[in-house]
Parts: sequence; structure tokens; C-alpha cells
Amino acid sequence: MAEGKGGRATDRFRRKREAILDASIPILNQKGVKGLTLADAAAAVGLSTTSVTYYFKRKDDLAAACMARGVAWLQEAAESAVAEPTPKARLHRLLEIYLDRARLAALGQAPPLPVLADVRALNEPRRAEVFEAYVKLFRKVRTLFEAPDMAWLSRGRRTARTHMLLEQLFWSAAWLPKYDVDDYPRIRERMFDILVGGLAVEGATWAPAPAPLAELAACEPQEISRDTFLLAATRLINSRGYRGASVDKISASLNVTKGSFYHHIDAKDDLVVACFDRTFEVMRRVQRLAMALPGDQWRRLSSAAAALAEYQLSDYGPLLRVSALSALPEPIRGEQVAHSDRVSDRFASMISDGIAEGSIRPVDPAIAAQMLNATLNAGAELGFWVPGITQKAAPSVFARPLLMGIFVR
Repeated sequence: MAEGKGGRATDRFRRKREAILDASIPILNQKGVKGLTLADAAAAVGLSTTSVTYYFKRKDDLAAACMARGVAWLQEAAESAVAEPTPKARLHRLLEIYLDRARLAALGQAPPLPVLADVRALNEPRRAEVFEAYVKLFRKVRTLFEAPDMAWLSRGRRTARTHMLLEQLFWSAAWLPKYDVDDYPRIRERMFDILVGGLAVEGATWAPAPAPLAELAACEPQEISRDTFLLAATRLINSRGYRGASVDKISASLNVTKGSFYHHIDAKDDLVVACFDRTFEVMRRVQRLAMALPGDQWRRLSSAAAALAEYQLSDYGPLLRVSALSALPEPIRGEQVAHSDRVSDRFASMISDGIAEGSIRPVDPAIAAQMLNATLNAGAELGFWVPGITQKAAPSVFARPLLMGIFVR
């Protein structure tokens, strides 16, 4: 009898814990680790904050549990996908599983998957625990590329393609809500077509124009010190998250006083906005220069993608990762999302013009532009996943697989 009571208590504990996670994931996705509170989670399930601490003692415990559950689901999805016999079949199955889950979440029939980009905002040891699980997932997805006819693909290039592929899944959460859920199967097929076939027409060559990186990063003389400050902040936010990029650490990395921060930026949220403004301005410069190049739209688009991939690993980079958006208040976040959408829309226009002139394959321009944007944003972390990669190699290793096909030699 005692064992029965204990079992029922365990079941109740598990159900309540899962209910808290279900309610907390949308809050985490909307506000990030910085904005998630135990009080919000408690209110969402009709409990007191004290009651929630019975299940999760600290906010980091709750945020990490949300992320860990998402990684566990992705691990199961990856294991199901890689059981398929060929790389293409595995890719299709992974997209099918992921988009079906996104459809159920949009219909309210399943909780949404947690955004994992904010994992660096966790404190230790939770950050290490979630990241360890993510690395296991990453390695499983990388086996998608294992096949006799893919033996030419080096480990580093498989890793780069895996990073790019996972980023497509994560980034889709930003643009899928623009579509009706009935369109998700069509979106899946279009994503699959772009990943397998790329954007280049048959016979196209990979010959992007050289990237004038110094020109892309140029700024007015009186702004140089501010730009240097923003670059240091961008690197810290990318590597440690919003919470980990303290004013003291930013100032220390430049060997300047803390007061210098407030000379350049009024508040920390303003800092993230300034870093995003810098990022989007670089991307706009790249697009303007590419659109002025002689030749067809394929050359312009591939040149823009190559320039941004190289920029990410240069002394002028990286650009700010989109994960920093979750740290911003909602009104400001909306403005930055609009900036990102305008960058994607310009890429979509270039793709549409290329389709019309015959230099780019007939693909969905809007989806292709979002996938390109996802790839270029993820380039900020390429050096972490592929240690030793040079900036000159980045365009071929990372941008080219999306533009010419993820399985193309």
C-alpha cells in the first residue's frame, strides 16, 4: 500500500512538473532566460511561487529543464531520422518530424519547442549540462551525412553542414508563424528542395567576387572608438549571452574604464540595440555592394553570402547573433525583428530577379531568403564548431552548401 501511495505521489509530481515546463516554455521563448521568472511560471499554472520552488529551486533550474526537454525531443527526432537508409531520406524525415511538431504547437495540440539559442545565458552548472546534451544531439544529426557516396566529405565539412542544418530548424520558429498551418507540408518540401538542390542553376560555378572587408566595416573617424566598443560587446554577448556580457567584462576586454561604457551607451539594452544596428548596417552594405556588381543575380547573391561568411571570421567580425533578441523588451525587439525582415526581403528580391533571368533555380524566394539569413547569422559560431577554419575558407565551407546543395561535392 505504501508503495502504491508513493507511486501515485511520484506520478503527481511528474505531471505537475511537466505542466510547469509546458507553461514556462512560451515565457522563455518570449522573454529569454533574462526575462523568465518563477513568479511568471507559477501564475501560468495557478500556483504560488513557493510551490514552484518545490520543483525548481532557481530560475536557472527551470530554464535549463525547459531547454533540456527540447533537446531530448530533438534527440529522439534525430534518431528516428538517421534510421532512414540514405542522407536525403534522413534529411526529409528530420524536416517532416520537426515541421509536424511545429504544426501541432501552432494548433495548440503540443507545447512549443524551447528556443535553445539563449543557452549561454544560463549559469553553471546548468549551462554545461544543457550544452553537453546538445553536443550529443549535434553528433547524432551529423551522422545524417554518413554514407559510402559521401566519403569525400571531411569531418569538418560535415560539422559545418550540421551546424547550418540545425540552424535552419531553429530559425524557422521566427518565420513559420507568417504561414497558415495547412501550408507546413508545402514549406517542408520547399525547404527540402532548397537544401538538396541549392539555388544555383545547373552548370553554375562558385566564383564570388572578393569581399572588401575593410570597406564593409568602415565607419566615420569619430565613431571608431564606439565601433571598437560595440565589436567587443558583440563578441562577449555571442559567447556568454546577455547576462554574461557584463559592463565590467566589456570594459576589461578593451582595457578601458567602466565609465567609458556609459560614455558610449546609456544602458545595457541600448548596447544590444547598438550592436544589432551595427550588424544590420554591415549586412545592408554587403547587399548594396553586391547589387552593384556586374553580372547576373547568382553572382551577386553568392558574392553577398560569401562576403558575410568571411566577415564573420575576420578581425571585423562577428555580427551579433539573433539569440540576443530575447534579452530586449518587446517593443524594441519588434523593431530589430523588422530590421532583420528587411534584410531577408532584399535577399528575396535578389532571388526573385535571379529566377526571372534564369540564373537562379525556381525556388520559393521568401523561404530561401530566410534560410540564407539563418545560415549567415549562424556563421558567427562557425569557428567554435570547426576549430581552425580560416576566414577565406568560410564561404566555401559554410555558405556554398546552402547555395549549391548540402549534399553536392
